[in-house]
Formats: sequence, C-alpha cells, structure tokens
Amino acid sequence: MSPQRAPRGMRLHIGLFGRRNAGKSSLINALTGQQVAIVSEQAGTTTDPVERPMELQPLGPVVFIDTAGVDDEGELGAQRVSRSMAVLERTDLALLVAESGSWGQPEEALLERFAARGVPVVVALNKIDRSPLAPSLSAQLSERGWQAQGVSAATGEGLDALRSLLLAAAPADWIEQPSLLGDLLPPGGVVVMVVPIDKEAPRGRLILPQVQALRDTLDHDAIAIVTKERELRSALMRLRQPPDLVVTDSQAFLQVAADTPPGVPMTSFSVLFARYRGDLPTQVRGALAVDGLRSGGRVLIAESCTHHPIGEDIGRVKIPRWLAQYTGVRLEIEHAAGRDFPDDLGDYSLVIHCGGCMTNRRAMLSRLQACRAAGVPVTNYGVVIAHSLGILPRALEPFPGARMLLEG
Repeated sequence: MSPQRAPRGMRLHIGLFGRRNAGKSSLINALTGQQVAIVSEQAGTTTDPVERPMELQPLGPVVFIDTAGVDDEGELGAQRVSRSMAVLERTDLALLVAESGSWGQPEEALLERFAARGVPVVVALNKIDRSPLAPSLSAQLSERGWQAQGVSAATGEGLDALRSLLLAAAPADWIEQPSLLGDLLPPGGVVVMVVPIDKEAPRGRLILPQVQALRDTLDHDAIAIVTKERELRSALMRLRQPPDLVVTDSQAFLQVAADTPPGVPMTSFSVLFARYRGDLPTQVRGALAVDGLRSGGRVLIAESCTHHPIGEDIGRVKIPRWLAQYTGVRLEIEHAAGRDFPDDLGDYSLVIHCGGCMTNRRAMLSRLQACRAAGVPVTNYGVVIAHSLGILPRALEPFPGARMLLEG
C-alpha cells in the first residue's frame, strides 16, 4: 500500500497546539510544502480541529490535526478550546507552536497536559524571522526535557531540524509498526480468512480490517486463502496440511468454530484488532464482566466510525440480541459513534467497543484508560461475541497470555 493511500488509523497523528495566531496552520504548510491550511493574519482563523492526511518525510504518512488557539475567548471560544483539548485523545505526537518572543502560562499549561497524558511533544518557537529566539528559553526547555527548535514558517529556517526532532520524538510503537497477525504465522505459513458477504458488506470490496489482515499476511511472506463461511469446510479439505491459523468475521464465529478442526488456532478479525489497537487482556476481563450484568444495567456500545446501519447491524441488533440470550436479563443499551464518546462513564455497567479500524491506537488506548479510570469494564466486539456464544477459549487460542486469564 502506498504511503499516500495509507489508512488514517495507520498514520502518525501529529496535533498542533498553541495560542491564536502562533502560526500553526502556516507551519503545516511549510512542513509539507503545500498550501493545505488556510492562513490569515486575523487571530482565530482555525475554529474547529481539522485533520489533514499528508506525507512528511522522513516520517512518511501522517495526519496533522490543526486546532483552535488555546487562548480563545468568550463562551464560544471556551467550546473551541474544549474541542482542541479533546484532540489529545488521538494525538500520537504533539507539536506545541509558540511565537519565539512569547512564552507564558498558556504554553506551560499545555506542557502539563501533554505530560499528564504521556504524549511526547516537540516545541516549535515560530516566527524567528520577526523576533530573535532567546537562547535562554531553549536552554530552559531542554533542561526540563522538552525538545525545542526555532523556526520560521515564512522563510523555512529551522524546518529540517524540526522534522528531525519530530522523527526522534515519534513513539517507538509507531516507528516499529506492530503486526496485526504476521507474528502468529511462520514464514510461508497459511492463514484461512473467512469473509461473509452479507447486506452490510460493501459492494465490490472488502472492509478495512480484512484488507489490512491480507496485507499484513503478505508483508510477512505468508499465504492467505480467502473464503466465505459456507465454503470453509471444503477449502480446508482441499489443503494438504492444516492451516496455521483461521481468522473469521466475528458474526460467523459459531459456524467457523464448528468447521475448524481441533488443533487449528482460530480467532476473529475483531479479536486481532483488540490486540493491535488496544489491550487484549483488559478487553478479555471486560468480557467476563458480562456474567455480572443485572437487569436494568446500562451498556454502551461504541464504534469509531459512523457507518449507516443496515438490516442486522452487528452493534445495534446482533450484539444486543446475543447479550440478552446469554444473560437472560433486560439491559439498557446505548450507542455512540465516531468521536462521540461520553465524558462521564460512571453509570455504565459495561462498555463494548468495536475493533477501532477507523481510528488510531492512541485514541483506543485513551478510551480504555477512561473506562479504567471510571471503574467500568470495557471489552471488544469480537471478544464479547465469543464469550456470549461460549467459545471465548477457542477464540483466544492464538494468544496464550490472554487465555490464561480465563483459567485464572
């Protein structure tokens, strides 16, 4: 897959924060060499967070998130600042932009927020063509562990050095690009992928988790065989040797579990994403909390995308039905989609999240942490489906560490 067409969830998310008119939008244009952001001398040109997928060499595919100034004023300004701070949920790397001759409480408050969130940060002291950079400020920031670089978005001075700092500060887990399933396969190994074609399957193409699993298989020099659930048994019989792994859409879990011979590891795309995007052990513990649900308990079903539900939608129809059948109690089911995720989770008995293929790992980990902080169990579509169908031990066969939680 070319970097230009990399999925948004596989791009490094760089959030730009600072006061109004510090030059955040100008810096995006200068770093990328393109006029992608509207620039004006009038303060407050950027009012809402704007995502701009771009190429930033040598980092490669990134998403710049341009935010409103943190010094915005008035009731509307406070709402804009709140939306800017919410961007931290999905920010892999923060770029704090300040005017070279202006440093004060707004910048210090941002550094505190970054530190509290564990977000790596690079400081860009902009507009050095207008105001000389104070060496003492750079030295003070460096002593405190913050990397700073004087730049001019207008002249290009310092941009190469800033790019180097961004590369050095990028999180290690993004640079190393963890595997979706390749580490579960030996070189030359075989994975059978079960892809149902139903009303919600996009015409003429596969959904993103399936495409990413295929690509990851090829990147690890393994072999992928793709079939529908009705043809799985026939496909397995035609193989001279059992496959190393079977991966299915979670909605076909029961049939695939029945048709996959014992001894062949089996899981789902969603369970793979529970590990790839988030924290599989946490989400296994969350699924076990289903056993403690009581009548009237509130369950939040959250998705990172905003697809239009059709027919037997998995989040709005199938999972609630499977939960009702498994628990035998009446539950209050609520839904959240896209970036709409409640700030107050305390009244929920359980949060069930999709695999998160349309967001990045930082955003998913932020949501998992919010659930932990509220003391609310959180799980994943595939994990909770497997548990409610009674096949969670089988679905966790490729992950011995997570399966040990069931035995414990």
